[in-house]
Amino acid sequence: MKSLRMGALAVLTVSAVALSMTGASAHDPTTAEGQAAARTFLADHLPADRHAVSGQAAGVPCVNGKADIYPCKNVDLLSVLPLSAMGGGNGNDIWGWTDPSSGKEYAVVGRTNGTAFVDVSTPTAPKFLGNLPSNGGSSSWRDMKVYKDHAFIVADFITGHGMQVFDLTRLRTITTPQTFTADALYKEFGPAHNIAINEETGYAYAIGSNTCSGGPHMVDIRTPKSPKNAGCVSQDGYTHDNQCVVYRGPDATYRGREICFNSNEDTLTIVDVTDKARPVQISRKAYSGAQYSHQGWLTEDQRYFLLDDELDESRGTDKRTKTYIWDLASLANPVHTGVYNSPATAIDHNQYIKGKYSYQANYQAGLRILDVSGVASAQLTEAGFFDIYPAANEAKFNGAWSNYPYFASGIVLVNGIEQGLVVVKPNLGAVEPPPVGGKFENTADVQIPDRGAAVTSSVSVSGVPGKAPAALKVNVDIKHPYRGDLVVDLVAPDGTSFRLKGSGNDSGDNVLTTYEVNAGAEDAAGSWQLKVQDVASSDVGYIDAWSLQF
Repeated sequence: MKSLRMGALAVLTVSAVALSMTGASAHDPTTAEGQAAARTFLADHLPADRHAVSGQAAGVPCVNGKADIYPCKNVDLLSVLPLSAMGGGNGNDIWGWTDPSSGKEYAVVGRTNGTAFVDVSTPTAPKFLGNLPSNGGSSSWRDMKVYKDHAFIVADFITGHGMQVFDLTRLRTITTPQTFTADALYKEFGPAHNIAINEETGYAYAIGSNTCSGGPHMVDIRTPKSPKNAGCVSQDGYTHDNQCVVYRGPDATYRGREICFNSNEDTLTIVDVTDKARPVQISRKAYSGAQYSHQGWLTEDQRYFLLDDELDESRGTDKRTKTYIWDLASLANPVHTGVYNSPATAIDHNQYIKGKYSYQANYQAGLRILDVSGVASAQLTEAGFFDIYPAANEAKFNGAWSNYPYFASGIVLVNGIEQGLVVVKPNLGAVEPPPVGGKFENTADVQIPDRGAAVTSSVSVSGVPGKAPAALKVNVDIKHPYRGDLVVDLVAPDGTSFRLKGSGNDSGDNVLTTYEVNAGAEDAAGSWQLKVQDVASSDVGYIDAWSLQF
């Protein structure tokens, strides 16, 4: 299969593959077959969905398997920002950026006609800040990653697109939506399907370009606005996606080396790229059931790799969405140890691992969250999901393209082909210790008695020196059938009380929102309390979770 590719040609990725074609011919947009494959992919697309959240701005919790119109499990809906509200087109990839000076969180949203920048620091009310137009035309395949406060953006099927570089600190002063221009443009490849960045080393890997036989085109981005060609990985031809890390896993031979784990259409291919001029292929492994090795991610200990195959659901007899599990005890001999079969029957796409969970964007099945704590015995379990495409659950190219789960606030961004930006909040149980200056959370349920005394839930803040921010964010998740009965206060360590919500004629259910209080006079460290009282009769509820974000 690999020998049939021509490195000089732009490469069309598998998202456009007509299922009856071979991978080689379907990837070449200069052929009639490749153009037909693109039409097959685009034929699944529907007009952009203009559905907005029908609840209050506070968001919509997942109750009895639904949040607004969306099926769900252990994941609450915070907001939907339709494509029409951020530049139009259809959605594709997505990434996130946290401003190190303010802690504000931003979405970098890929669309067919450009890249949108959205302030999601108040996740129930995302704010569109502007658009960076595509360089040279429209593409259904746009990808971006972030390094040193800059976004690096590529697009497939556009001959002269190259890699756009955008300084994200420009967003700090934006008050009305802008049309942006790139800060730099890297031109040593034209189209590229994907981009990966190793933030620890400062190297980007453009994947599926018209160079390097479609393999990783390495770029030195340590000075973000002056990217430089660093070499090619071309031994195994076309790469569809990859993850590159400074290796700290169990194989002592390669510890401290920069290793790329490549999803190479029909194999998992592992390459040592420490010496950019002389990359070394460590292993190339096929697996049972392979139809199209699409993308994968390492567990945090770098012992295991979870791989998704984009065509096995549509081509195989077993239509369940599958995740292939690899044991990487030896990088020279990775072992395929098992397969997780989802209850859904959609195509799997991009997945990312954070802690003990894999966050998967699986097209018509939406966001699926798997608990990977049993990966050593090849056992994964579904911890939650949020289906942004409730109309169906089939092996077609609609719905969730990708997701971003790495914000300190715990929100997850999902970008839908037709839906646009969907912001959700998983409630998956135990909370990991917050980073210094990060988010401090309490998820222990506290019952709120009917027309009774106020109850409190506490979080202990340490490691944050000085005063609290003037705009302290208080994320609140209270389950109560009639939120108009509730009075909610934040109590600082010295006893100062800040009113978040008073009782009133508000017939909606639940309090799921983010408040801001001027707490700049308060010491950050100490025990903070959320105080809640039900002042009317007939309904009871509980504090499900709440957090402070510094």
